[in-house]
Amino acid sequence: MNKNSRTLLRFAGVFGLIGAILGAHMAGSGSYAFRAVHAHILVVGWLTLFGWAVFYKVFQTTESILTKLHVWSAILGSVGLTVGMWLYMVNPFNLPDVVTLFIYIGGGVTLLTSFLLFFLLTLFIKGEI
Repeated sequence: MNKNSRTLLRFAGVFGLIGAILGAHMAGSGSYAFRAVHAHILVVGWLTLFGWAVFYKVFQTTESILTKLHVWSAILGSVGLTVGMWLYMVNPFNLPDVVTLFIYIGGGVTLLTSFLLFFLLTLFIKGEI
């Protein structure tokens, strides 16, 4: 199995598990306070990382700085965005708004960068699509 595919697949699995647990918690408690965080964990963390894991499995890509930057910006961006969103919206540790906003925006910008890098990767796919 491709190393990038395996790495992204494992992180997608972690996000899927966290998203399912969070969804079960919301259903059991009757509170939907975490719905935006839950949705982003599943879409950005589980679905997007899984889709990129499939991409690396199906298409031939060479191991390069571009692929490494894509994989790790995807993982760090997904973690940063979802954790930052949770910290900003729930603020369980009573952190200053500037700190939570910095993590939230930093994660989002990192994730946006990974989408740009993915687009660039698609320009260098070998073989037929």
